[in-house]
Amino acid sequence: MTMTGGTMVRVSDTPHVTGGTMVRVGDAPHVTDNQAESRFELREDGRRAELAYRRRADRLVLIHTEVPPELEGHGIGGRLVAAAVDRAAQQGLTVVPLCPFAREWLERHAAEAAKVAIDWGDAAGTGG
Repeated sequence: MTMTGGTMVRVSDTPHVTGGTMVRVGDAPHVTDNQAESRFELREDGRRAELAYRRRADRLVLIHTEVPPELEGHGIGGRLVAAAVDRAAQQGLTVVPLCPFAREWLERHAAEAAKVAIDWGDAAGTGG
């Protein structure tokens, strides 16, 4: 991820920097990292889905995923978690999945989870 002269970076083949506080991350279209609000966001059909997080030193703590009912069942929550994994991988962060949805998604998507160090806590990836 390249950040120069502003705080909005589009992560793609050609990084794009403008003013603002949002960083586009990952290959998932429309996912942005709203650093000012500490959340990944995806807007679709006029609605916002989000994954709230906290950055703690070298850790990206995933707190809560919220997807509007109208958008459920379309993989949007997974796209948010994948974007968080992409950011953590780019910045060398350890993911801490406190959010039950994010934790379960990472347990079901081992290839995605393998991209980063994950602090599973006491349950160590056992699904419970």
